[in-house]
Amino acid sequence: MCGLGGEFRLDGGVPDLEAVGRMSPCLERRGPDSKGTWSHGPVAFLHHRLKIIDLSEAGSQPMVDEELRLALVFNGCVYNHHELRRELEGHGYRFRSTSDTEVILAAYHRWGVRCVDRFLGMFAFVIHELDTGRLVMARDRLGIKPLYLSQTPQRIRFASTLPALLAAGDVDTSIDTVALHHYLSWHSVVPAPRTILSGVRKLPPATVRVVEPDGSFTDSLYWNPPAQRDLSLSADEWRHRVLDTLDTAVRRRMVSDVPVGVLLSGGLDSSLIVALLARAGQKDLATFSIGFNPVAGESGDEFEYSDLMAREFGTDHHRIMIPNDRLARGVDGAIGAMSEPMVSHDCVAFYLLSEEVSKSITVVQSGQGADEVFAGYDWYPPLAGVPRARAVEAYADVFFDRPGDLVAGLLNPQYHVSGDPSLAYVREHFAAPGAETTLDAALRIDSRVMLVDDPVKRVDNMTMAFGLEARVPFLDHELVELAALCPPELKLAHHGKGVLKEAARGVVPDAVIDRTKGYFPVPGVRHLDGQILDRVSDALLSQTAKDRALYRPEVVNTLLADPNVARTTIGANVVWQLGLLELWLQRVGL
Repeated sequence: MCGLGGEFRLDGGVPDLEAVGRMSPCLERRGPDSKGTWSHGPVAFLHHRLKIIDLSEAGSQPMVDEELRLALVFNGCVYNHHELRRELEGHGYRFRSTSDTEVILAAYHRWGVRCVDRFLGMFAFVIHELDTGRLVMARDRLGIKPLYLSQTPQRIRFASTLPALLAAGDVDTSIDTVALHHYLSWHSVVPAPRTILSGVRKLPPATVRVVEPDGSFTDSLYWNPPAQRDLSLSADEWRHRVLDTLDTAVRRRMVSDVPVGVLLSGGLDSSLIVALLARAGQKDLATFSIGFNPVAGESGDEFEYSDLMAREFGTDHHRIMIPNDRLARGVDGAIGAMSEPMVSHDCVAFYLLSEEVSKSITVVQSGQGADEVFAGYDWYPPLAGVPRARAVEAYADVFFDRPGDLVAGLLNPQYHVSGDPSLAYVREHFAAPGAETTLDAALRIDSRVMLVDDPVKRVDNMTMAFGLEARVPFLDHELVELAALCPPELKLAHHGKGVLKEAARGVVPDAVIDRTKGYFPVPGVRHLDGQILDRVSDALLSQTAKDRALYRPEVVNTLLADPNVARTTIGANVVWQLGLLELWLQRVGL
């Protein structure tokens, strides 16, 4: 829901309204229903609205409450806003709208920065205290909603997308070499606060930042889920707890003043969402599946299972088939929708799917996050028996795209970094208290870092490119906390996600539970050919790329000579990984 932007002056001056205005075209697709601006003293706010909660103008933003002396721009949805409203009314607060935006204002006034502890949902917001001049920024626990920042001694700018900050101008666009190392080590994951550009940072998840008028600030991490196991429950009790908590998470995400559909891939995760909604009495649920033509013997759809679910639960099902010529255009569109370069070919699928879904609905639920939370990926079982003292190296062996010395071998010397910052990052994360086993540590870093800056960011960017709000019940923080306590052996059972599969018995057809794990298949990107290969080659061989000189020319020439041979540790196409970054840099005008 929505796109926000703005500027906070630190030098006593007034905001550059023209610069803030230049952000607007980059945010419009996130919120196509209305636009609002507001400026007061050192602050300017910009907001593009997607109407989901309170469709009236009373829910418009920026929202200013002169009585509370607060102003707000907000992106996301607070699912428990009705309950919070009733509690706040008991404290004497009165509301002129039915929006969750106004609830945030009152909650902040009542509880200060600790208001975020009470919010169930996904959010990024910026609040200005009119009397103190203070600016307060916050992001939800799992980083589902983004918030990008650029800062100079004179001002701070903020926006829902990185390209919006570039459009505003005055940004250091040099490559952050540590972020580049992360990109090439961790299949494009660049952990917060870094981005690939030196002059743009992102607020970390579960963080509240309070910025004083002089620019000094304090950060508060307000959520840190457990990383120890709970051995007090039986396997059957775990099954019931997981199903009940997921059922609550799915129901929460039906809070809306417009219809809510489901992206139904045909896998267990989205199928469980559909089944739980049907069990709750949801009628005529709109479901959407996407497919592509097969390439190199790899299937491009999972319609067999999504059709089965649609028949089983009587959904209003939409089967979307993407021809090859549209896939090539979809690659260009997906790159244009990326706030940061993301190498996963799922981006293209989500982009094209969102384009079609947005023609008939504006809110959907998605199964994203279950694999990271419940150990569904194939790199988790090899970690189960690894001693904790060898955890960092074992994780890197199965998950990193390549060792640190091979990263350097791809790059020209000016982009080299000392040591191995990606391995060092993992080592520091694994050294934190808790996470008794290697698998516990891997699941912790994947759910708090990799998940945020790969699948979650991917879903947000691609859906919001068409004003489509995606809600992810598997990332309900109460479900994530529960999964963190679940013994690893229960999660690893049945080739991964064992406890979730057991919870699904009797709810979802066995054929869906027992099928071979699938992925969002986009064969035309995994196996480069035709127009897509031409685009990647043209980008890597362009004069712009030669001037930037990221990659060693001999490496590029060798890879392009046989573009589908070189693969990362987890099987991704290396030419696509290198080319995607160059395509993105050129797309954002660098």
